[in-house]
Amino acid sequence: MRVIVKEAAEQGRFVRIDMEDSSVTEVTLAIHRRLREEFTNVGVAIQAYMRRTQDDVSDIIAMNGNIRLCKGIYVEPRTLAWKDPLAVNRNFAFAMRRALERGVYVGIATHDERLIWEADAIIRELQLDKTRYEFQMLLGVTEDLRDLLIADGHKLRVYVPFGAAWYAYSTRRLRENPKMAGYVMKSMFSR
Repeated sequence: MRVIVKEAAEQGRFVRIDMEDSSVTEVTLAIHRRLREEFTNVGVAIQAYMRRTQDDVSDIIAMNGNIRLCKGIYVEPRTLAWKDPLAVNRNFAFAMRRALERGVYVGIATHDERLIWEADAIIRELQLDKTRYEFQMLLGVTEDLRDLLIADGHKLRVYVPFGAAWYAYSTRRLRENPKMAGYVMKSMFSR
């Protein structure tokens, strides 16, 4: 990872470390912490459904980090993750507000219109410059909402599965989050 982040820094690029299931959360964050000691061009994904999210966000605030905040999609035990969708959304909004208030760059990764409304309200309330955050969505999912965000002047990053393992990655994501399949199907047939 250090070699990748160093090369990216030399090229003026940013590296985001994705987050997988809870079995690797601590090691992923440890790698991120070590890299942040040396580089500023590295960030990490944080999953709002995890009960540990607020502590992890506090750590990232302390290092003036950069996060990609998403809901989280893995099946985790209740001891580790919030199960109620409202609790997940509230945890997401609270983590997002705390990070944005303290100057952390936040990639707001959601297709949930309620969370997008919440993000927009926080951004307006804090009068944030558009360089302090971005929205992030998957290609082909809720494109009408994506277009509205862009029309409102927000920066938006579109994620596209790429590389030799794109199909395996995509089908794994769909298995982990069947609701996403509904978004994709709706998008495919609504044209």
